[in-house]
Amino acid sequence: MEYAEYAKSTTNSNSKTRVLFASLVGTTIEFFDFYIYATAAVLVFPHLFFPESSGSAALLQSLATFAIAFVARPIGAAVFGHLGDRIGRKATLVAALLLMGISTVCIGLLPTYAQIGVAAPILLALCRLGQGLGLSGEWSGAVLFATENAPKGKRAWYGMFPQLGAPIGFIFAASSFLLLGAFLSNEEFLTWGWRIPFIASALLVLVGLYIRLKLHESPAFQNVLDKQTTSKAPFKDVISKHMIKVILGTLATVCTLVVFYLMTVFALNWGTTVLGYSRDAFLKMQLIATVCFGLCIPISAKLAEKFGRKSTSIAICILTIIFGLFFSTFFVAQNGLSVLIFLCLGLSIMGLTYGPLGTILSEIFPVSVRYTGSALSYNLGSILGASFAPLIATKLAQTYGLHAVGYYLCGAACLSLFAFACIRETKNDDIMR
Repeated sequence: MEYAEYAKSTTNSNSKTRVLFASLVGTTIEFFDFYIYATAAVLVFPHLFFPESSGSAALLQSLATFAIAFVARPIGAAVFGHLGDRIGRKATLVAALLLMGISTVCIGLLPTYAQIGVAAPILLALCRLGQGLGLSGEWSGAVLFATENAPKGKRAWYGMFPQLGAPIGFIFAASSFLLLGAFLSNEEFLTWGWRIPFIASALLVLVGLYIRLKLHESPAFQNVLDKQTTSKAPFKDVISKHMIKVILGTLATVCTLVVFYLMTVFALNWGTTVLGYSRDAFLKMQLIATVCFGLCIPISAKLAEKFGRKSTSIAICILTIIFGLFFSTFFVAQNGLSVLIFLCLGLSIMGLTYGPLGTILSEIFPVSVRYTGSALSYNLGSILGASFAPLIATKLAQTYGLHAVGYYLCGAACLSLFAFACIRETKNDDIMR
């Protein structure tokens, strides 16, 4: 039974506007929190939390704390997936948002290495761990809530709204650092200014909580509750009955995350430390490119609705491989237009790969274990595709040149291409099952 039929039989249905806004606002907050850490990991943390190391070593140590969140995410996927498949999507989304928000605010309040010594980077790593656990439950829950409330024939369209939180969150994060750079000296920024975005995120979290607490449970999961067919051990069921789907979902995610973190964290580091661009100049170029990222998400969702999730994703993987072969052509020093084109192309491809991804991961699993299955696939994919991507790319570029980074992207795209070729088409599946 599809959503439209089931919704007629329940008095607690969610309005379209509330569903889409709740899905979007939560992921916007989550990605804002995540991106301000990514930006600070390049610009701030090497100086304040790892000052005893050399410049390159401090940067690598800072990027290692960035990777901690991704390593923790499968744990969060198991925990929040269990809650989402046992007690419901709504309560789990609220818990994930709280954990992410509290962890982010705590980062803004941390003392530095100069104040408490080695305890400072340890506390930073713990807060980063909390961010990773929170995001691991947030993304999957938001996508599920959107797709499980979608009318027939519009699941990819509804499922792309949480994805829009990524470019919007990035724009907010980059803009906050640009504004701080415009009004504060470099000394003021490093002393206290960098803390403002982390602490201010508390206001965004309160807005997100207010909206989500007004939601009703999704029709698909409410149907499971009514029939008393919830899984007693979702993680066990996913591993024992749906492991092939988890593996394919993980590989399908790799390309999306590799291209994104190459175009954001790696590009920002390489552009400001090797190519000689100022922090503000490069962030401005990334902001422009992020608009392309955002515009391509609904485009890919429309393509997935018309041509199917599988065919659309395969075509985009091929496009990513072509981009990877020309990776080093545009990313050059002292040619701002070329770098801007490079960033726009890369983040446009990111938008195309990202738009239908959440819908695909939610549709390949049955409703009783959908939260756990999609969360586990996405977050395992984060380990393979995102956690060490900036570190790997930096090492490849330093050792072999930028073309090697392009080949790394091609390899990631090939993995996802294989996965999408194996995944069945889910466009016409019944989301209630």
